[in-house]
Amino acid sequence: MKLAVIPARGGSKRIPRKNIKAFCGKPMIAYSIEAALQSGCFDKIVVSTDDEEIATLAQSLGADIPFMRPKELSDDHTATIPVIAHAITASVHDLSEVEAVCCLYATAPFVQPNYIQEAYKKLLASQSEYCFSATSFPFPIQRAIKLREDGAVEMFYPEHFGTRSQDLEEAYHDAGQFYWGRPQAWLEGKMIFAPHSSVVLLPRHLVQDIDTPEDWTRAEFMYKAMGLS
Repeated sequence: MKLAVIPARGGSKRIPRKNIKAFCGKPMIAYSIEAALQSGCFDKIVVSTDDEEIATLAQSLGADIPFMRPKELSDDHTATIPVIAHAITASVHDLSEVEAVCCLYATAPFVQPNYIQEAYKKLLASQSEYCFSATSFPFPIQRAIKLREDGAVEMFYPEHFGTRSQDLEEAYHDAGQFYWGRPQAWLEGKMIFAPHSSVVLLPRHLVQDIDTPEDWTRAEFMYKAMGLS
């Protein structure tokens, strides 16, 4: 069995009701559910939520709601891995039947089915515990600056002030879309960003965090500009 788990709690603070707020004409969570269905990778697509409205909407879009997420896993400080581990044990009777589990975020409207498929194949073909989406930083992180409390500028890595950009090692970051993992990795709480993980690289134009109203506006502009709506 291949299981998709979409975490979607109801208590978003910075963008209220973010998981079901209309994004380019559809509830945000619809994009993740549709991508999971279109990928053809999953035997079951589960939404883990503590919210009845989200649960009803998710079911109407084709997802399963075999449980309601408990309160102790629904606050602002709950990490993703315990939520996925709970979803696995709460929705699967025989863990030996589970081949792989994919955490797919509910706020990832740019997620594409082909990348979900690619990551699944890469996980199976490797010894990795996880395979997740990532992309490259648009600017060398070795030349990043910070502002001190007195307002002065300081480099994080002053030794690279004179290093040419093309001579610096490229850096990557989590794309915040999906994370395939072996069931035991989730259940044992293994760290995702570690040497036992691999990545599928996404183009930068398909990656946009949506944490603030400003992020939301920018994401909608990008989505429409790319003709995805």
